[in-house]
Amino acid sequence: MKLVFPAPERNKQPILQVLQRVLPATGTLLEIARGSGQHAAFFAGHFPQWNWLATDLAEAHLRSIAAYVAESGLANLLPPRRLDVLDTDWGVDSVQAIFSANLIHIAPWECTLGLCAGAAKCLVAGGLLILYGPFRIGGSDTSASNAAFDADLKSRDPRWGVRDLEAVQAEAQRVGLQLIERVAMPANNQMLIFRR
Repeated sequence: MKLVFPAPERNKQPILQVLQRVLPATGTLLEIARGSGQHAAFFAGHFPQWNWLATDLAEAHLRSIAAYVAESGLANLLPPRRLDVLDTDWGVDSVQAIFSANLIHIAPWECTLGLCAGAAKCLVAGGLLILYGPFRIGGSDTSASNAAFDADLKSRDPRWGVRDLEAVQAEAQRVGLQLIERVAMPANNQMLIFRR
């Protein structure tokens, strides 16, 4: 059954504009924690020269992604796979890009560590890890709405929360991923682009 979430509908066009600028001409992109599959179907349609592999941990999300894959009819939108960023082996060979939206703040910090470690293993030399979501910058919230969102996340699970950009950058750098660009996005979000 296809799920429809409001956030991907709101942010897919601004994210697409960044992806169109930073992704090379061809490759395979691994989407992590893809939720409904809305992003995967939308982006794969705009990148016919890319193989698009959407993954998630939740069975309901995997079923939804599969429904989007079937409905799209896109040959480059691959069947979804279960992937847990905490696994030491993702079962994925080298890819040119990894994209994850809104994962690291709605998960324990260990998931950020797992995402960075897995990306460092799976990305080809020069490959990109692209993260989208809210971040604290310089130890401060970038808006009152982000501060309220952070408080709401922590009330649901104290291990969750809007992450400090510098902490994410330091962990990525520790495993060989260099931050090459930060793009301010609508609704006080950011896109962080790392290169292996």
